[in-house]
Amino acid sequence: MEMKKTAIALATLLATSALSLNSAWAHTHPDHNAVQATATLKAAVNSPLRSDKNKARDQYRNPEETLAFFGIKPDMSVVEISPGGGWYTEILAPYLKDQGTYYAAHFPKDAKHEYFVKNLKRFKDKLASNPAYANVQLTEFAATKDYAVAPAGTADAVLTFRNLHNWYMYDGTEGMAQAFKTFYTALKPGGILGVVDHELPEDRDQEKSKKSGYIKKSWAIKYAEQAGFELVADSEINANPKDTANHPKGVWSLPPSHRDKNPELLKVGESDRFTLKFKKPIK
Repeated sequence: MEMKKTAIALATLLATSALSLNSAWAHTHPDHNAVQATATLKAAVNSPLRSDKNKARDQYRNPEETLAFFGIKPDMSVVEISPGGGWYTEILAPYLKDQGTYYAAHFPKDAKHEYFVKNLKRFKDKLASNPAYANVQLTEFAATKDYAVAPAGTADAVLTFRNLHNWYMYDGTEGMAQAFKTFYTALKPGGILGVVDHELPEDRDQEKSKKSGYIKKSWAIKYAEQAGFELVADSEINANPKDTANHPKGVWSLPPSHRDKNPELLKVGESDRFTLKFKKPIK
């Protein structure tokens, strides 16, 4: 077991060193920045730092394509909202480690709910487990409060993956509205907001589907625009036409949760998702 841990640590160190070399090359050879940013991102996605369990979900979550679509570069200041167990942290932390800044806006440190407390502790333990996470800036976020997820007006990008439905389920439209205001405050003019979530078909009743885990794309656009954002692009990178968004236990009927154990749903795969890119206007 110790030999295996040592091998993983060595492999992670070598991969992190490769990321550093790629970043250094891009810094000194500006003509190659785009190519090197792509190579650095690919190295982060394929890094041994990532667990096999997380890598297995790449076919549905498409991290390399998604981050490229959002235009995330290794020298950016990037905020991830509600990183959970750190699925994207395993990619973004090493990718941004040398030239950029990665803010992980997790549950508030004074949260009382047992789930929040345990989840935050596991995330902190993860950050302490490997030097690749040494530069991660841990901040706080809650949909109903105006937390500073990063110093105001400094972030190049704010990213949130499959979180809007939670804010709507537990905090209603007020929670969604406040969340987008928080993102707007953190971003610099021209900064990017990237949003991914489980897509509810537009002909469905959103209120009746409140506990399904699905949310309309039009709602995401509506609350982003109300906060001042401009929609830049809409991608089908994370779409899954096999998903009907009509399941006994909502989105959690599908993998990876697969709560109702219907074997047919394993053939569907993970949920159909919208992927939206917004910009904070330059005034």
